[in-house]
Amino acid sequence: MNDIAARPKISRVLIANRGEIALRAVRVCRVIELETVAVFSDADADSPHVRAADRSVCIGASPSAHSYLAIPSLLHVAVETGCDAVYPGYGFLAENAGFAEACADNGLKFIGPSAEVIRTMGDKARARETARRFGVPVVPGSEGVFTSADEAAQAAKNIGFPLLLKARAGGGGRGMCIADDMADFSEAFAQASRESEAAFGDGAIYLERFLPRVRHIEVQVLGDGRGNSLQMDERDCSIQRRHQKLVEESPSPVVDAALRARLLDVSGRLTRGIAYEGAGTVEFIFDETSGEFFFIEMNTRIQVEHPVTEMRTGLDLIEAQFKIAQGHPLPSLDENTMPGGHAIEFRINAEDWLRGFVPSPGRLDEWHPPRGPGIRFDSAVDQGHSITPYYDSMIGKLIIHGRDREEALARARVALSDFRCEGVASTIGFHRILVDDEDFLANRVYTRWAETVLPEPSG
Repeated sequence: MNDIAARPKISRVLIANRGEIALRAVRVCRVIELETVAVFSDADADSPHVRAADRSVCIGASPSAHSYLAIPSLLHVAVETGCDAVYPGYGFLAENAGFAEACADNGLKFIGPSAEVIRTMGDKARARETARRFGVPVVPGSEGVFTSADEAAQAAKNIGFPLLLKARAGGGGRGMCIADDMADFSEAFAQASRESEAAFGDGAIYLERFLPRVRHIEVQVLGDGRGNSLQMDERDCSIQRRHQKLVEESPSPVVDAALRARLLDVSGRLTRGIAYEGAGTVEFIFDETSGEFFFIEMNTRIQVEHPVTEMRTGLDLIEAQFKIAQGHPLPSLDENTMPGGHAIEFRINAEDWLRGFVPSPGRLDEWHPPRGPGIRFDSAVDQGHSITPYYDSMIGKLIIHGRDREEALARARVALSDFRCEGVASTIGFHRILVDDEDFLANRVYTRWAETVLPEPSG
């Protein structure tokens, strides 16, 4: 029996998400001739992904806990509408092992890795142990997790300060705090634990040595679930605020060919070692001073910034997710035909960056994204659309491609200058300043640079 025949046939997919990624998934399914069922909350009744799908079902009230995170409701809709697969996208339940397990229990193909892989790599302590087992360097840190500061105190002393306290479950910067010394430790632990409990229902914390000036480097991988993998050139995600990425680019301007080869090698080893299925990202911090890199986590889903890699490889990574789930072999890359060059993604968030990036819900009175050579814009909003306070504040992704970094940045300056957004505050102004900043142009940035160094404009 061949591999495709061995996997469940997929003909109709529940799109268990909203916004840009849901719209993208619906469009991909149309191309590869899969039917789609979209779900939506009360707040999203008029969203583009609802209109684009073959069928749409209201899943519940606007708060995500009553809609996009309501596992019983999602499963009920999937079964009642005759779906045979579920696509989780990113965010919400994309890295929820219980959801993946529940899909399998209901005869639904979860388009992503197995529940066990999600559970292993979602537990930061187990992920470190797994990475170490496959020869991937990890940041010095605790061997286990802790639920109280008193329990963690001795481990903190052994590891040394400053320390980064991280939630065992979840990601996205939630449940993360820095302790500069033992005097700060108890308060930082309590804060991290509270945030983790609130966000993920799990207050357990593990400890890592905090390296204050590092780059955030990640490698996009695909796995077929049978021990084969494909690794793509790294993305640099060092422009962040409170562990939330703002800009991503590929290739990293500080990674040379030798380092790239090592990053791809260990990423492939980990992907194959855990028999990973689907799209994932192996994430590292890179210390330019020492030239060392360390594994920090694996995201067991598609990333927001995946278009950066698509622009350089020519692959459709969302399509690859569906085809892998159907049992098709991994795609291949041909350096002679792939676009290559340099790509940068700017996250356009409905946030007032001049007031600490606070969310800015409201109505898009004017919305004119830029167009032109080397410009791609992924979004699911239109002029007149209301940005609600219920969900993530990202309203679009501006992706720029050029022959090299200089051309990509030149195109970005024009595109950002032409971008018109009125009615809500946005991060466009932040990006306009960033692309002309001397540190950014000279690659003198690190993960805390945007919140500690980049100046705000006067007036």
